[in-house]
Amino acid sequence: MTNDTQNTTQSTPENAQDTQAAPGTSAAMTVVVTGATGRVGSRVAEAARAAGHEVRAASRSGAVRFDWYDPSTWADALRGADAAFLAYQPDVGAPGAAEAVGAFTRQAVELGVRHLVLLSARGEDQAHPTEAALAEAAGAARWTVVRASWFAQNFSEGPLADAMRESGELVFPGGEVLEPFIDARDIADVVLAVLAGGERYAGRMLEVSGGRLLSFRDAVAEISGVAGREFGYVPVAAREYGAALTEFGVPGAEVEFLIELFETNLDGRNAHVSDGVRDVLGRAPRDFTDFVREAVASGTWKG
Repeated sequence: MTNDTQNTTQSTPENAQDTQAAPGTSAAMTVVVTGATGRVGSRVAEAARAAGHEVRAASRSGAVRFDWYDPSTWADALRGADAAFLAYQPDVGAPGAAEAVGAFTRQAVELGVRHLVLLSARGEDQAHPTEAALAEAAGAARWTVVRASWFAQNFSEGPLADAMRESGELVFPGGEVLEPFIDARDIADVVLAVLAGGERYAGRMLEVSGGRLLSFRDAVAEISGVAGREFGYVPVAAREYGAALTEFGVPGAEVEFLIELFETNLDGRNAHVSDGVRDVLGRAPRDFTDFVREAVASGTWKG
């Protein structure tokens, strides 16, 4: 499952302060964080601040205005920055993503940005052109791609979480496929460690995931057990889910892309654990059950 689709703009989460600063030391940097109100971007911004960096939290509605579809907003966000975190909306593999990321990267390098980190998705073939565009456009600047598994926070923030709270069930084309759900805070910690690591992570594709495999049904069952509220899981076909998205007003071209994405990325190709979190951070990923307990304690999934 794609990550930028999961990273649809949301308000900064209440538990963002729990993000731990990544290990390693580096001089203070100015870091541009695109998608800074999203599930990953908000936590990258928090982790960067905790590490002592100046953060430019760039979004369409924030103090640092940034819009992937409006290149006139890019220069002001980038000028004078040392590093940038790229979270393309609506998805890293969406039509137009490669062109936009390539153009953004070229402008960033021209303005002196020295390291760019792209959020990508494990197993998403559609994202490969975007990853290649980043590498080609970066030139002599450092670049790193972080390919993440499905976010645990997709169950607690955003449209799926809203639907669960309102209807008491998760309707999704996930079948019984297994996925190592990753806590978005682990992604943020990896991003900060990459920026602190300098040349060590330059030109690398890092795959990160949670530490154990769960089906979507398993995940919903864990949430039910901890929250003390019974949630159901209703697997549907990708095209049936796409029809529902169309009814909610999602543009037709985006729906067709998402249908293709669900049909490919949820075919079992990601039913394995990646060692990226341990390799970069020297520790195990946060466990899904711990994520659920913290989310329940903060009031998530209350009806």
